[in-house]
Amino acid sequence: MPVIFEEFNVIYAEPLRCPTEFRALRRKAQALSEESCREILRQATTGVLAVLGDEGYPYAVPLNYCLEGNKIYIHCAKTGHKLDAIRQCDKVSFCVIGQDDLKPELFTTFYKSVIVFGRASTIEDETAKRHAISMLCEKYAPDLIAEGQKEIDAFWNGLTMLQIDIEAISGKQTKDLAEE
Repeated sequence: MPVIFEEFNVIYAEPLRCPTEFRALRRKAQALSEESCREILRQATTGVLAVLGDEGYPYAVPLNYCLEGNKIYIHCAKTGHKLDAIRQCDKVSFCVIGQDDLKPELFTTFYKSVIVFGRASTIEDETAKRHAISMLCEKYAPDLIAEGQKEIDAFWNGLTMLQIDIEAISGKQTKDLAEE
């Protein structure tokens, strides 16, 4: 029986299921440890947030972020496509590429990547919001903390902070790196 999402007018041929477990990596020998995944998340500067967008189309947007514990923090404006999508469905994925070395002579790429699944929400508590944006400032402008705080204050009223509560994390590397 097809399931109809009236808010998107999307019809699925099969009933939707909510997985009780996330899919396991198919190529287990290429899997990264959780600590390696978290290190890539700490070091990388750009991630891609994917949400269920308008009319059921995926919407993926590259952005800056930071990781603390089991949360990823992202800043954005007060309105926009990603916020509208998260209000409709808070389930998101977030992908980071930690290594991307093209090897044309081998017809491959030596890569490491991480994908996170989780639930996104806006941070409403002012103290938590300030903590999250300050962490972003520390990650991207560690030598300009005082200037960053002035910038944060100047744009505070137009700032929204998102947090992704991580439910699953996995990473993968090319088999050539896994064999090293």
